[in-house]
Amino acid sequence: MNLRSLMMICMVLATAAAQAAQQARPPRVQPEATGLEEIVVTAQRREERLQDVPVAVTAISAEQLRSRGITNVSDLSALAPNVNVLPAAANNTGAHISIRGAVQQNPALYWDPTVGIYLDGVYVGKNLGNVFDIVDLERVEVLRGPQGTLYGRNTLAGAVNLVTRQPSGKLNGTAKLDLGNYDLAVFEGTLDLPRFGIASVSLGVRSEQRDGTTETTRGSSVSELDNRDNTSARVAVNLDFTDNTQAAYRFDYADIDQTPMHGYLSRAEPSVLPFLQPFVTDERDDTVSIDGPTFDRSKVQGHALTLSWNINDANTLKSITAYRKLEWSDALDLDGSPVPVAHLSRISDYDATSQELQLVGSAAGRFAYVGGLFYFEDDGFTNNPQSFFFHTLNYDSRYGYGTKAWAAYGQLDYKATDALTLTAGLRYTEEKKNIERQLSFQALPDLPEFTTLIRPGTRAEETFTDTTPVLIAAYRFSDAVNAYAKYAEGFKSGGFNGEYGDPDPSPAGVALNERETRAPFEPEKVKSYELGLKASFADGRAILNTAVFENDTDQLQLSIFRTVGAFSSVIRNAGRATTRGFELEAVWVPSDALRLQASYGYLDAGYDEYIDAGVDEADNRAFIHAPENSFNVLADARLARTSWGELRGMLDYSWTDDYYTYPYQLASSGPSYNPAAAIAGDTRIGSYGLLNARLAFMGIEIGNSQAEVALWGRNLTDEEHITNNIDFGPAFGSLTPAYYLEPRTYGLQAIFHF
Repeated sequence: MNLRSLMMICMVLATAAAQAAQQARPPRVQPEATGLEEIVVTAQRREERLQDVPVAVTAISAEQLRSRGITNVSDLSALAPNVNVLPAAANNTGAHISIRGAVQQNPALYWDPTVGIYLDGVYVGKNLGNVFDIVDLERVEVLRGPQGTLYGRNTLAGAVNLVTRQPSGKLNGTAKLDLGNYDLAVFEGTLDLPRFGIASVSLGVRSEQRDGTTETTRGSSVSELDNRDNTSARVAVNLDFTDNTQAAYRFDYADIDQTPMHGYLSRAEPSVLPFLQPFVTDERDDTVSIDGPTFDRSKVQGHALTLSWNINDANTLKSITAYRKLEWSDALDLDGSPVPVAHLSRISDYDATSQELQLVGSAAGRFAYVGGLFYFEDDGFTNNPQSFFFHTLNYDSRYGYGTKAWAAYGQLDYKATDALTLTAGLRYTEEKKNIERQLSFQALPDLPEFTTLIRPGTRAEETFTDTTPVLIAAYRFSDAVNAYAKYAEGFKSGGFNGEYGDPDPSPAGVALNERETRAPFEPEKVKSYELGLKASFADGRAILNTAVFENDTDQLQLSIFRTVGAFSSVIRNAGRATTRGFELEAVWVPSDALRLQASYGYLDAGYDEYIDAGVDEADNRAFIHAPENSFNVLADARLARTSWGELRGMLDYSWTDDYYTYPYQLASSGPSYNPAAAIAGDTRIGSYGLLNARLAFMGIEIGNSQAEVALWGRNLTDEEHITNNIDFGPAFGSLTPAYYLEPRTYGLQAIFHF
């Protein structure tokens, strides 16, 4: 059965359910009448009130997810302090996620992310393919700072928990339709079936179609760019075997087949690339010309089975078994012109299996604990063909990669007094990484022979271990004021360079390439110090949460982009860095008619040591994806109340300071300037703001069901702003494609709850 058939079945069932919904009237969808809603999070692997958790965490509720149009991780930028999320350069199905200045700037699948993404407790292993719409998303938790004890590997910067809705066991559902400019059409339907026997089941489907935001000229390789064509689905099944034993199965699926955003050619050195000068632009043009194959495809499926045994009232044992598969590919015209200068493709298959045993409990009224064992295994392969300069230089680049990892962890809370809680935790991780690589090139397309640069079967493997502790002292001054001091460590796994390639075909050049392929880079490690305060006041109508932190990073992993030969990068352990910052989150609900919300993040990031060719360049290298200031403000107000329902309006504005995208030299003149090397200023992204809005008529009674109609708009001021780029550097004529914010989009949304 395909997804379109499943969608039709759900619509038929939805109609039947609406007729049967006379049994139970659905709850009115509206904000809390008094005070702030209580948000429960699982940031420490157990359910706790947000204000009680001694962790810097932002929780976005189902209501805000809906009103702000959040369906995947790419929508989270600037919504939490010091969190910056950008589409990966040249595609819409991967994202750069930066938290407190730590980021994986190259999303290639052989390299691990800095921020861990978890879907219903299951680790999503890579950045490419991590942008997929999630049906029935109930809550998002953004944990800032290293989470190495409870979450483990690759949560050096933090973690994002995506939590979907539990089946209700009652007949109800939602149908949602969006129509907008660029011929946008989105349908989403969810259906909860009545509980039968021990089973509660929830189904959901989503389909999105949209024309491209950029048109192309006649004769281009595709008719449009930055369109949308994706379908996703979800199945959730809860089984209550006994009062103490339950099972939860989750299936998610996403199929995306669309074109990526256009790379506008913002720079090209005239003396090196004179034939590209007619296509250099500093504006986001509505119509462009390209000649290379261009697509962005991603197919994701995930299965997760959680078995829970309530040993007694205080202890629960869980088994979480998961399998995820990704088929991801793209083809890019990187010169952004109808001239065949730089074309590449990446065709990848990746799968991951994980198993976790987890014990959560408490004892003697003063102890609470979490402990477990974790196993993770993944395997992937990427075929990366490349063509340059009128197809006169062609590369056959391929690499395979894999991991086998296990970990043991435990965390204990001790309530020393009614006010003071002390926490200690430790995690030991051991993982074996492997690489398999081959690389060859063809000087002309009509010559059948390829020249070998890395021999097929070149392999290597290495084992990395680490122990990551956490220490927390939390003090409750009153029921409304909590403070904490936290020390935590995190690590990002070491690995191998899957893209390194020097064009020298001599025996010495081949030996260099194979030596670089087999030489592992070391794990990146961070020590984090944090002080936080969480307070609620005004009779529960306001909260104010703040945190100050310092992160000391060692063996900092940086992706150094190379345009010598093939389009490639090399991961280097550059040295040490210190990042300090301040974070603030505030919410005030003066009445049930108004909600005001704000967040602010400040970052001071710099290198303490940056070793390049044996020289410390700490004062002459840019720190990437680390805007000094960022903030978000939101106002959600009831504008009118009628017998038909209520009219609410929301304004949502976020602002991000300037930042660099590559760790290039800061100097553009003087004794430390290297004229043969790229300049960071050429990759600097200017500061920008983004205004979104929504006007909704809510709580419309239709029989025993409810409806909602809303007008929405994103990037209402139609900002034409670059958010990412790829700088090929002087060796490639400073070719720089730039990627812009989406233009203004707007539409009408109708929601029907039954």
